[in-house]
Amino acid sequence: MAFAVRSNTKTLTEKLSLFINRPQDFRLDTGADAAALIQAVAIEVGQCLIPVIVILAACSLSASILQNVPSVVSERIRPQWNRVSPVGGWKRIFGRQGLVEFLKSLFKFGTMTLVSILLLRSEQYKVLNAMFSDPSLLPELMLTMAMRLVSAIAIATIVLVAADLLWARFKWHSDLKMTKQEVKEEYKQMEGDPMVKARMRSLAQDRSRKRMLAAVPKATFVIANPTHYAIALRYERSEASAPIVVAKGQDLIALKIREIAEKSGVPVIEDKPLARSMYNHVEVDRMIPPDFYKAVAQILFYILTRSK
Repeated sequence: MAFAVRSNTKTLTEKLSLFINRPQDFRLDTGADAAALIQAVAIEVGQCLIPVIVILAACSLSASILQNVPSVVSERIRPQWNRVSPVGGWKRIFGRQGLVEFLKSLFKFGTMTLVSILLLRSEQYKVLNAMFSDPSLLPELMLTMAMRLVSAIAIATIVLVAADLLWARFKWHSDLKMTKQEVKEEYKQMEGDPMVKARMRSLAQDRSRKRMLAAVPKATFVIANPTHYAIALRYERSEASAPIVVAKGQDLIALKIREIAEKSGVPVIEDKPLARSMYNHVEVDRMIPPDFYKAVAQILFYILTRSK
């Protein structure tokens, strides 16, 4: 960019030098003469500035492409009525994103303007002195000023583009992050709704309880604490080497087990310490551990003796 400006500025100064060094060659007798002179100067300046403008536009386009990689999205070109909605357009322009873009553009414009003003103010006295002392120095002075101005603007542009790129990446990552509500919803989808899970757990426990109570009539005997605990055991030598707990319960479930056992003719033996201990240490559908063999064997012997 700087090389292009230097080359075009040198060409421009050479062409403008003709107007400064040979003013007698140009007539300014009428308004038409002045208009022709201005037109000639504008053409010469335009020919030198067009390449610079093209390079600036290319740099701006490249910066935009670096920040947002182009991609073809068919959804974007599909007709949508909300795109022509005045309300939607108003929100898009004056919404939060529109305000941020406006402030960014304002800051960029202000930075470029400030850099240009500070540089030109530092060089204005040199230009004024050259105009009155030695006008032939003006082309070289203008070239130096143009180079400094372009260099300063280029540095400011690089800084602004880098800052804008960092901001765009930061905002992109921020937009990708989920809100607390989205995290909760995703957790619900992955783990299941807590209310649904609680309901399913309740149904599973209810089915397990019904299946357990259905096994009470097949029990050999029930060991119970009068009101708090009840354990139903089944013992068949052909099934297992030790009695198996087919049902157990506390409070209301214990009373239900006793009720079913009494209706089914299953013996109910009250033994508070044994009932409490077995409830805490033996699970349903498991054989009793060896620690309970002696106590349970005594109960079995008592039941068999009583039945005879």
